[in-house]
Amino acid sequence: MQEGVISESNLASFEELFENYVSATPLTKREKAQKIMGQLDTWCNKLEGIREVYDKVPDLTKAGIFKDSPWEHPGKLVPQLVNGTYKSGHPNSTIELLSELRMLAILEGNIAGSAAQKEEADNYLQEVLVYNLEFVFNEPQEETRLVMSEHELSKVHALFQFILEKIELSKVKSKLVEELTLICEQRPVVTEKQRRIIALVKEKIELNPDNPADMELLAFQRAIYKPSPASDGKDHASYGELLQTMTIESLEKEAKAMGDSMLQFGLVSTFQATLLLHLVNKEYHELIPVCLGLNPTGVARFNEFKDFVCYLIIQVIHPFNAQCIFGLAKMLENGIISREAVRSGLYNLCKISIHPEVTKRILKSTRTPHEKVSPKQYLIGALLRILGQPLGVGQGNNPTCQSARGISMWSQHAPAKLIHMVQTAAVHNDLSFRFEGQEISYSTTIDGLVQNLDHHLDAVSVTLVPMLDRVYNEMMRRASGRGEDPHKWANPGLYGQWVQIGFASAYDYLSNAIVDFDGFIRVFYAMCHPRYNGGHRLVYPNPVGIFITSAKGEMLGFHAISLLRVDEDPSGKVRAYFLNPNNEGRQDWGQGIKPSVYGNGEIHGESSLPLYQFAARVYAFHYNNLEASSKMDKIPQAEVEKVKKIAKDSWGKSYTWLEIKKQW
Repeated sequence: MQEGVISESNLASFEELFENYVSATPLTKREKAQKIMGQLDTWCNKLEGIREVYDKVPDLTKAGIFKDSPWEHPGKLVPQLVNGTYKSGHPNSTIELLSELRMLAILEGNIAGSAAQKEEADNYLQEVLVYNLEFVFNEPQEETRLVMSEHELSKVHALFQFILEKIELSKVKSKLVEELTLICEQRPVVTEKQRRIIALVKEKIELNPDNPADMELLAFQRAIYKPSPASDGKDHASYGELLQTMTIESLEKEAKAMGDSMLQFGLVSTFQATLLLHLVNKEYHELIPVCLGLNPTGVARFNEFKDFVCYLIIQVIHPFNAQCIFGLAKMLENGIISREAVRSGLYNLCKISIHPEVTKRILKSTRTPHEKVSPKQYLIGALLRILGQPLGVGQGNNPTCQSARGISMWSQHAPAKLIHMVQTAAVHNDLSFRFEGQEISYSTTIDGLVQNLDHHLDAVSVTLVPMLDRVYNEMMRRASGRGEDPHKWANPGLYGQWVQIGFASAYDYLSNAIVDFDGFIRVFYAMCHPRYNGGHRLVYPNPVGIFITSAKGEMLGFHAISLLRVDEDPSGKVRAYFLNPNNEGRQDWGQGIKPSVYGNGEIHGESSLPLYQFAARVYAFHYNNLEASSKMDKIPQAEVEKVKKIAKDSWGKSYTWLEIKKQW
């Protein structure tokens, strides 16, 4: 039987199991309940299965399915615990699912309850939804991807889709504002999640502009649905007709409103693309920087490269490919557009024909491809976003942090190289790298970590990531068996020779243990702590490997990030600022270690932690081995011990620790 589709025989089988459960003695009741849970689990990964289970929840509840369990009393349930229960898998995830459906049944009157109990159920479900937006939108965080199976993810996603059909979200406005604010502060390249939340609010919550509590949610809505005075109540087509009748003064007001709206949250509307194209076609060049919200540096660069920028706008931008406007604006401000190699590369991209296989991936990555936007426009538009927002690159629901990290690095420090890679990959559906004097091509390598690519990525990533993943995997394969971490050779092989030659790893491959962790931390601090390394700053992003831990501090796996800088935050604490390509920089790593994305001196797209907390999760990094040794003795032992204790009490429990001294 296909999962999620309930056949007559399966319904009959359930009825038999249910009757056996109802008539069971106390001695056998638990065993019968487990059989029911097993069958329900196979139904729940599709909406029709959830609906069938929902119909049976009143009978299951009456029969005592929750009795003598942590879910027995609905009034004692805690919304914040639901996420962790789903991550624990079946059978706990299945009874948790039943618990949410029971709450919904109480709310709808299918299970008897007082008015107060109905209100409690409503409040509970609304909070559960907000605490589990990763499941609502099927965008799991790193920890979630590591611990949940595909079936479990589908099951929980189907549940939340069902609940969303049934309840209002009016009582969790402040939590939705917080969620939207923290997502937008990271300025992700892919803006689908915040757009879906905003659309959800528009559909499910009636907002009052006179109510201060509603004003922030309305501000997010305006960014998409009416970012300027004249766009109110129109679609982009009728707005375009109105623009034809406007005076230059009215157009200037529209341009200013559009630019301000975009800068507020990093979101671009279809109206802004319509206006920008109108300004270019009418040659109102003085209003284009206003519409782009440019700072003085960006205005100067626009004036210098005006013809090329207008050419790009005409070639790439469309109301349904509008988000790249923000990337273009940031390219003008960060100076990338000033490089001749970048302009030549972008011009060449406008002339290519894309390989049919790449076209399929690009269209699959676009949730609703528009017939008037070509795959090439989607591709170049995504490239503009990445070049303008290099810290907004994400890996989607894929184990490809190495590839996402590389795209981000190149966009910052080798943009022309990135453009050329995109062109080669798009045209030939192939890509080659030189590794230790030999060529490695995507087309001749075996599969990497990605078996089935999740296409919820930007068009550049779906073009490059399958290739980068396989090439990097081949580099790792060739570098294995040398008695050291193969990342030592694979990282500079993929990312470029600016990656430092020195490589420190807390894990020793020969002894299968953590060796000389004191020395490891001393090298790390000597490499990047401004109070002990002479005040030196990082010049390039450092490819760092970290241990991923759960909210309980338990070891889950490994993850690739980029350490971008180490600096004092506004309060004077030394913090590590890093790129986490897993789509969501906010996580709970246990022991009170919770990376922040906003409010501690972060640039859009950065995550940050106090440096000692960050160091306690690091297992590998690159460094200048000629410089670090002269600074290691400056690191206080008390600082080393502080980091070591945190490490030993978390991921360190999974390893043997040896105090043997290494030569760094």
